[in-house]
Amino acid sequence: MTLILTNDDGIDAPGIRALWQAVGGRGIVVAPQQPHSGCSHQVTSDRLIHIQRRSDQEFAIAGTPADCTRIALHHLNFKPEFVLSGINAGGNLGADVYLSGTVAAVREAVLHRIPGIAVSHFIRRGMAIDWQLAARWTAQVLDKLMQQPVEPGAFWNVNLPHLEPGSPDPEIVVCPLCTQPLPAAYQVEGEYLRYVGEYPKRARDPGADVDVCFSGKIAITQLRL
Repeated sequence: MTLILTNDDGIDAPGIRALWQAVGGRGIVVAPQQPHSGCSHQVTSDRLIHIQRRSDQEFAIAGTPADCTRIALHHLNFKPEFVLSGINAGGNLGADVYLSGTVAAVREAVLHRIPGIAVSHFIRRGMAIDWQLAARWTAQVLDKLMQQPVEPGAFWNVNLPHLEPGSPDPEIVVCPLCTQPLPAAYQVEGEYLRYVGEYPKRARDPGADVDVCFSGKIAITQLRL
């Protein structure tokens, strides 16, 4: 099976190394040279895009996550069975999927009729991510999802919880996307506004992905074009 691995945190981020580990080193990495968190589905059409070939299995792209998917499929001409994006350092839950470059990379793949899975890791303030543990959980989830029939126009969004060290492995829950908005709170600083919304205090639909992940479970949501 050929897999394309990408992300929005950049090719040198620990999350994409954890994703590589989760798939047993089988993937071809085509990822941004620099971080592009929160870039949504932005693509580059007005400037040159530099491609750095680091090896036969690793390409650093001076573009966005969606650019990486496009280039992997239509310039590098890989024919993957799946495009995998992540593991993002931070949740991509509910309304986040419209802002997320991690999710956009997979959405772009699905537009080109290639199935995809986006994986993110919620972060609790003051706690470091255990990337080895994240890789193990991701391997379990990918094994489950990649056996499922692929519905045209659909893709998977996965969010790992942030648990205390030594906690039991989390339950895997398939759930809907939360429909609540992100906190819209600002602090006035002269003629400027500073965003001060607190991500963990966002509103939750009971049983939807935000609620599931914040409750310490792996949230899996099927999204559609």
